[in-house]
Amino acid sequence: MARLHQHILDNLTTAVVLLGEDLRLRYMNPAAEELFDVSVGRMLGRPVEDLFWNAELTPETLRQALRSGHPFTDRELALELPGRRQVTVGCTVTPLLTPGAPVELLVEMERVDRHLRIAREETLIAQQQAARLLVRGLAHEVKNPLGGLRGAAQLLERELHDPALKEYTGIIIGEADRLQELVDRLLGPHSLPRKRSINIHEVLERVRTLVLAESPESLSVVRDYDPSIPELNADPDQLIQALLNIVRNAVQALEGRGRITLRTRTVRRFTIGHKCYRVVLRVDIIDNGPGIPKELLENIFYPMVTGRPDGTGLGLSIAQFLISQHAGLVECDSRPGRTVFRLHLPLENGGAGADAGE
Repeated sequence: MARLHQHILDNLTTAVVLLGEDLRLRYMNPAAEELFDVSVGRMLGRPVEDLFWNAELTPETLRQALRSGHPFTDRELALELPGRRQVTVGCTVTPLLTPGAPVELLVEMERVDRHLRIAREETLIAQQQAARLLVRGLAHEVKNPLGGLRGAAQLLERELHDPALKEYTGIIIGEADRLQELVDRLLGPHSLPRKRSINIHEVLERVRTLVLAESPESLSVVRDYDPSIPELNADPDQLIQALLNIVRNAVQALEGRGRITLRTRTVRRFTIGHKCYRVVLRVDIIDNGPGIPKELLENIFYPMVTGRPDGTGLGLSIAQFLISQHAGLVECDSRPGRTVFRLHLPLENGGAGADAGE
């Protein structure tokens, strides 16, 4: 029976935390580890303030529940987690009264923004697909007349004997080539991913080496890897390109001075689109730059959307496309001093549909 109870707790999507009468952690299930982004081994015996903080759910509020023996529920509680991360949860606190044993507190939390996130992701995926179809159609329409324009300029150049006039045809050919390169970038990769078993940390180390080689010494790239993450089936070249696009975007936002953190974690029972995966790889690219303007944030993955005067707005769009080729997704959260690009990549085939939970 004990094994059955443990199996049930391990597979709940609701975060379950057990606190002793001293308000120190005695147990947390995998859903709680995912919610708080910590491991139970690191948190056992630690005070509740090290796990989360809320102006209403204070240690004194919890002690009052211990003294009174009465449970309470808050259906929309904004928690601040370590690393200044904020989540909104529905929370129930239940005192466990066992004769002859100290009172314990059972804390159950479920993210109320989970379904909103899933709906937002589905909308984002649909918008990305529609935008790419539109751009690819437009790019193909441009390619044919562009080739004719370049060919005509070459033929004209052969007939001209005045070097001054050839300079003009040279400009036409050069600009046609530049537009051709832009169109090719809009169309994105032409080949399907060539997947094989790879280590994500080898990919990240390659990206880190490239970025540091082309950046000033005032930029630091910090590793925060989970070494227990298994290998995944992916195209290493495409992942390197996607990650490079995102990290270089962060370098440009920092103007070469600041800190970028590369973090890897696993997430259990995570939904991408309409599929629920048992285990997903999460890669966070975090920078301490000025943040992305709010008016750009919702459209940042669209082609040609950029906040820089000299930007093409293609890097993030291509990164999203490459990750979607691996059944994954890229999200972004940003505020002044902290911008996070979060990549989710399945570590196995999808299970139940999106309604199965996260």
